[in-house]
Amino acid sequence: MSPERFAALWRSLAPVGRVGRDGGYLRRSWSPVDLECREWFVEEALDRDLTVETDGNGNLFAWWGSPDAGEAVVTGSHLDSVPHGGGYDGPLGVVSALLAVDELRERGVTPRRPIGLAVFTEEEGARFGVACLGSRLLTGSIDPARARALTDRDGVTLAEAMTKAGLDPADLGAEPDRLRRIGAFVELHIEQGRALTDLDAAVGVASAIWPHGRWRMDFTGEANHAGTTRMADRRDPILTFAAAVLAANEQARRHGAHATVGRVEATPNATNAIAATVSAWLDARAADPDTLASLVDAVAHRVGERAAGDGTGFTLTAESDSPVVEFDPDLRGRIAARLGGAPVLPTGAGHDAGVLSGHVPTAMLFVRNPTGVSHAPAEHATDADCAAGVNALADTLEELAC
Repeated sequence: MSPERFAALWRSLAPVGRVGRDGGYLRRSWSPVDLECREWFVEEALDRDLTVETDGNGNLFAWWGSPDAGEAVVTGSHLDSVPHGGGYDGPLGVVSALLAVDELRERGVTPRRPIGLAVFTEEEGARFGVACLGSRLLTGSIDPARARALTDRDGVTLAEAMTKAGLDPADLGAEPDRLRRIGAFVELHIEQGRALTDLDAAVGVASAIWPHGRWRMDFTGEANHAGTTRMADRRDPILTFAAAVLAANEQARRHGAHATVGRVEATPNATNAIAATVSAWLDARAADPDTLASLVDAVAHRVGERAAGDGTGFTLTAESDSPVVEFDPDLRGRIAARLGGAPVLPTGAGHDAGVLSGHVPTAMLFVRNPTGVSHAPAEHATDADCAAGVNALADTLEELAC
């Protein structure tokens, strides 16, 4: 697969959902932009004479061969984005899956096991708040009733969004028969970091995913006038929130972990008013579950003490939890060997592959990201490296399915 071939297909998807001067993307699941992305995938799959189906959770599958034969080798990723995110996180794995089929056919390969291409919905959790929602539903790791009731920032529920898109939310839930079709899942993804750049390698193999989660922090106080309320009389939740951000940063550094508060909502959100409430979301990640738990407990303790001093209320609620993922060692070793000893490296980012790993043998490939930036417009991979990723994925599928 040449860089030019990669670029041609990439350009057909790249404009969809691009917004603003910074070149970022808004591809919220079940939005008109997301539906356009889904239509693009279906058309590309049908052009390759693949059989396309949608499961009850809205995940798309395209098949080369009959999935009923079992022991299928499945690859793919997602098409949704974080707000104003980069273009490669997710779509690179989908575009590469389509091109890997092209590459295998040009090699004259006939798979002995079916090959599937997957597009999982709401992987980022950017609209409804739960990351990897499509794969979590498929595997039964989230209650469908809870999923149907999830709301976006405009108060639209997942059930309402799916209904508007023509799907029946009553069908949400685990699909064990579909999972039993899959013998292995391999996800190709842009690297979210600079390890491959430092190693001077275009493609790498994932070893593990750090445990991580998202926690909602709610702060309550007393709304009042900014110009007339004495400082000593204030019950300002913004102060407690600010202390929480600092505590998260301090504890993450102390634990050798990662903690981020990247989303906040204040009410009434007026310049000349003391806030009544603040809601913020903590994203925390660590190399092992004990360190992660210790980090979150330490943040909660520090913020609780600060809230008592500020005269404010504070609650911490877990919204999602992803345990440590060790990718299948046999599969990982087999792929690394096929790729000529490609480097093996861990990641702190969550993926659908991590959710599926508890149900089927799973592996991941990473493509070099020279900027090291992810979830932002500067996220990038060269066409040459992306083509190398396609070839590595085709080699992997040939190793496992042919």
